[in-house]
Amino acid sequence: MKERLSEDVVAMRAASELKPGNCCNLGLGLPQLCAAYVPEGVRFQAENGTLGYGPLLTEDTWQQIDYGNVDAGGRFFSDAPGMSYFDFLTSFAMIRSGRITTVLGGLQVAENGDIANHTVNETDIYVFIGGAMDLAWGAKKVIVAMIHTTKNGEPKIVKKLTLPATGRKCVDMIVTDLAVMKITDKGIVLKETAPGWSAKEIQALTGAKLIFAPDLKEMEL
Repeated sequence: MKERLSEDVVAMRAASELKPGNCCNLGLGLPQLCAAYVPEGVRFQAENGTLGYGPLLTEDTWQQIDYGNVDAGGRFFSDAPGMSYFDFLTSFAMIRSGRITTVLGGLQVAENGDIANHTVNETDIYVFIGGAMDLAWGAKKVIVAMIHTTKNGEPKIVKKLTLPATGRKCVDMIVTDLAVMKITDKGIVLKETAPGWSAKEIQALTGAKLIFAPDLKEMEL
């Protein structure tokens, strides 16, 4: 079996899309790993009411823990100059204002930019919506960072969602362990391939028809 990129490398590539001055909200799971790779000058926003917080605490820095400094994913973070706290109303006003970039995980992404990432079926009793719907609808840019296929090898990038939709026509870019893709009015454009993978091989693992970019290249990290 051919080697795929690790989750950390996927997060690194997704994080490279963030630029100094961006305010970014990271979704649960793989997107949280982006925190270790963002360039200086990117500020993090959390649904529970924090903006501009510092590095996440690690095994070496856990002594600095402040139980009030926790993001929506339950991760503890350190203080940073200029960091601010506010209520949920203000937080979600930010999220819905079109000023925040978000990196979300995905269960499925459709070729028109629809995303499903909060539940696996209509009867799921463990629904983790959180701020995902608000972020999908209100962010100025939505980057999805995820594994290209399910554990059973089924495509997660599909022509049409079969899972309940979290947001409609909102995804701008997809970064997976196989490729970097851009959502356009004409469909999904394959921009970069993982090292050692051909466009044809990636298409075989994708449920939607890909458009191969004229400048298609190997992923740069």
